[in-house]
Amino acid sequence: MRVILQRVSRASVSVNGEVVGEIGAGLLLLVGFGQGDSEDLLKPLAEKIVSMRVFSNDEGRFDRSLLDAGGEVLAVSQFTLYADTSKGRRPEFFQALKPAEAEALFQKFLAALRTAGATRVASGTFGAHMLVESVNDGPVTISLER
Repeated sequence: MRVILQRVSRASVSVNGEVVGEIGAGLLLLVGFGQGDSEDLLKPLAEKIVSMRVFSNDEGRFDRSLLDAGGEVLAVSQFTLYADTSKGRRPEFFQALKPAEAEALFQKFLAALRTAGATRVASGTFGAHMLVESVNDGPVTISLER
């Protein structure tokens, strides 16, 4: 499981010109699942994400978590996190989990984020062509892998 975490002041995702998910200040999560990933990865990673201190305190230091800051989460499924670019110029995605299995894990990951304390969790539409807009705050971008 791979997650790209970005601290944002706002973010949204649209499908066919319609906004399907949007947040104010919080975290944009680009989420991909690979071969061998299972449900037991979801809870620990969700808890780590909502507790990760990536929000600034009054002195500008990373000292507050999503839970402390009251931020929101926008999670977007992204199988391209498993691109293999070692051969040629066209990425291959053989290491990405099959769509049906990945979608089930993605839905359970959204639930794990809520259970871990995220007050608002929005998402894109699994498998759709999505347009993601974000205003990175910092910028702060962190790569997580399980």
